[in-house]
Amino acid sequence: MERDVNATATTPPDSDPARKRRVHGMLKMYYGLNEEGKTVDHAESLDPCDINGPHFDPEVYLNKLRRECSLGDLMDQETCMVRQIRSLDSDMQTLVYENYNKFISATDTIRKMKNDFKKMEDEMDCLSTNMAAITEFSARISGTLQDQHAQITKLSGVHTLLRKLQFLFELPARLNKCLELQAYAQAVSSHRRARCVLQQYSHMPSFRGIQDDCHAIMDKLAQELRQRFRDGGSSAKDLSECVELLLQLDEPAEELWNPFLSPGSKTDILEFIDRGCNEFVSSLCLVIASYQQLFVNRPQEGNLASKNIPQMAIGKLHAFVDDLSARYFSLVERRIQEETSVGDNSLLVRALDRFHRRLQAVAKLLPGSAVPSQGTEIVVRAARERIKQYLAALQSFYLDSLTNVRQALAAPRLGVSSAGGGSHPGGPATGKDTLASLPDLLSSLSVSILNQIKSVLASVHLFTAKDITFSNKPYFKGEFCSQGVRDRGGSTPPALLLLLSRLCLDYETSTISYILTLTDEQFLVQHHSPVTAVTALCGEAREAAQKLLNHYVKVQGLIISQMLRKSVETRDWVNTIEPRNVRAVMKRVVEDTTSIDVQVGFLYEEGVRKAHSSDSSKRTFSVYSSSRQQTRYAPSYTPSAPMDTNLLSNIHKLFSERIDIFSPVEFNKVSVLTGIIKISLKTFLECVRLRTFGRYGLQQIQVDCHYLQMYLWRFVSDENLVHFLLDEIVGSTAHRCLDPAPMEQSVIEVICERG
Repeated sequence: MERDVNATATTPPDSDPARKRRVHGMLKMYYGLNEEGKTVDHAESLDPCDINGPHFDPEVYLNKLRRECSLGDLMDQETCMVRQIRSLDSDMQTLVYENYNKFISATDTIRKMKNDFKKMEDEMDCLSTNMAAITEFSARISGTLQDQHAQITKLSGVHTLLRKLQFLFELPARLNKCLELQAYAQAVSSHRRARCVLQQYSHMPSFRGIQDDCHAIMDKLAQELRQRFRDGGSSAKDLSECVELLLQLDEPAEELWNPFLSPGSKTDILEFIDRGCNEFVSSLCLVIASYQQLFVNRPQEGNLASKNIPQMAIGKLHAFVDDLSARYFSLVERRIQEETSVGDNSLLVRALDRFHRRLQAVAKLLPGSAVPSQGTEIVVRAARERIKQYLAALQSFYLDSLTNVRQALAAPRLGVSSAGGGSHPGGPATGKDTLASLPDLLSSLSVSILNQIKSVLASVHLFTAKDITFSNKPYFKGEFCSQGVRDRGGSTPPALLLLLSRLCLDYETSTISYILTLTDEQFLVQHHSPVTAVTALCGEAREAAQKLLNHYVKVQGLIISQMLRKSVETRDWVNTIEPRNVRAVMKRVVEDTTSIDVQVGFLYEEGVRKAHSSDSSKRTFSVYSSSRQQTRYAPSYTPSAPMDTNLLSNIHKLFSERIDIFSPVEFNKVSVLTGIIKISLKTFLECVRLRTFGRYGLQQIQVDCHYLQMYLWRFVSDENLVHFLLDEIVGSTAHRCLDPAPMEQSVIEVICERG
């Protein structure tokens, strides 16, 4: 009993599983629930004697007990019920107390959580305020120190870079020390680690200097390694180390197995061919002869198997010779390709001749071998490459000559005297520039190009000398002479175009015939395949001269047209003032035209002009020039009948001769100047047609056109062309004038003579 009491006292109510189940069972019974938590069916609880049922009847229950039980049983039943009632009452009180404690604990927890959340909310508000203040303060600090921060970041980056690249400044001294101590592997390793960095920063002068010093040291190291490799070294290990280090220095692997072909070799092409012929070709011929004596020409027995031995031996010999020759020919071709100098050809020609002759011995010892034909192909390819090199050198010389001419044409201007034909009485003052030297430039350019071509022909002629064995072979001389020698075939200053056009014209006249005659005499082209005719080349030269001269006219016309266009488009012609002078742009047009006349006159003849009238310099014209019928110029403008004059002007245009503005020019000064003036005045006319004019704008155009008429007629082949275009300009201006009141002709003449 004491043990049960102690156990009950020491064990918490909630920790006894049996008691907890019993309490739960009582609660279920009290609320009418079964073990699964569902309400007990009413059909099972209708017994009035069921003390746990909803229809319990105490009277019925007591009557039943009195009838069925004895007094002792009734006393025991009472005692049991009293005990159960007390136990249940105690359990209910305990349950109520426990729930009450839990409610109190939950209330305290909620109250505490509310207080804690309030405190936490206050702390978060305080934290948010502090963070805002910190952010604002940090922004002010960043704004204040932004420039300094950028500078510090830059300096930090520079400092980091300098720390990383510090070893570069000590690299040349370290490489020299390794070279002195013959620590070649360490030197190569140090240079390999720094090579990429030096290449990356080679645009900086300091690093460029370090890179140059390192390259010089490594070149010296490579020479020492190659020398040790040629000498054979002290052991196989040394040779292996030399090869490995040379490969790390980017030396070609194919050159390392033949020291004679390495870049350090100073032998010329003739010595190379001599050594190859004396060592390889002679040894190859000896092997061929010995092999044939042992296996091919040896007497065989009569059986069939022995008769097939020579054929098999010859096949193996051909394969052996072809394999060795292919390797030798690859070396020869690579050595020939190193001969890039276009100076003296004698060593190369002698070397090729010796190479070709020595291979003929192989052809005699081993008939049917492909070695001689392959050697001949090498000779032919070498000659072709030499022709290409000379052609490239000739083209480079031509471009350099043109560059010199361009620089001479761009020299500062000087003054030209009137003896040069550059000025005209009554005309504007003209300046004299380097145009006076155009004939000298043409002569110098032509002579230098001709001398260079003759020098190249003399160098190439060595391939066809009589003592050269391959020169008379049909597979070489025909194609080399006819196809190789005979038929090989930004913005530009206007003066250069003019000079080149004259040069091409001179070539068409005499130079091409002279050069081709000289070539035919030296190379005897007439005995071989047909070549390009002289007339065809002369025709191409004349066509090129014509295109250059046409382009020169367009360029010069465009230059003057740009001046006239800007002068029209940048002026307010409706609100302009009354004209008192000739506009400066018209004077500039006349000056530039005079300068072009002097320029072209140095290189081309005058040309043919139509007969001029005696009063050409005093010609005048009215606003509507087509109203003239018999007389050339109308006396004055009549504003009473503008529609009639417009109609007459249009009718006159229908029957007038059409002017071709961009027609090809002839090779004379008059034709060139006529083309330039046509382009310029046509541009002036089209610009006028796009503008609207007032009274004074019309009068200013009258003054400008009269001034141009006074001087431009003398440059063209037909003065009527200038008069017609200027009439068109003034007429178009009057048609687009809001108040067409032309200026008196006498006033115009006074203004132009004063200007």
